[in-house]
Amino acid sequence: MNTLNQSVLPIRTETDVVIVRQKVRAVSVDLKFSLVDQTKIVTAASELARNVLIYGGGGSVAIEVLLREYRSGLRLTFEDQGPGIPDLDLAMKDGYSSGVGLGMGLGGARRLVNEFEITSSVGAGTRVVITRWK
Repeated sequence: MNTLNQSVLPIRTETDVVIVRQKVRAVSVDLKFSLVDQTKIVTAASELARNVLIYGGGGSVAIEVLLREYRSGLRLTFEDQGPGIPDLDLAMKDGYSSGVGLGMGLGGARRLVNEFEITSSVGAGTRVVITRWK
């Protein structure tokens, strides 16, 4: 698998969340994702960027274009140095809400992508890696 290009965007303000959505949409269009797949990856990116801002106190997203044989994909790696998630199993459950955000949560973001990986340490932050393949 090859990474064709990568960019890292900060997530420190609401404006940054909008910029992340715009960049993810633009890259998914360039990769010729279907409208449905564009919407899925942009929705997941929006939820995760907001989580980085609201719960993690800010962080970043790395946007990578992937090429695996004849298949292209988009990998997004969200990272923050916030308080971390004390109970990942609970946070991943449908219906779990802390009262803010889009309301779909981590579980909803996971369902919108082909690959989802989360690691979190209390007091050290959270890292979420998602990939959508064309």
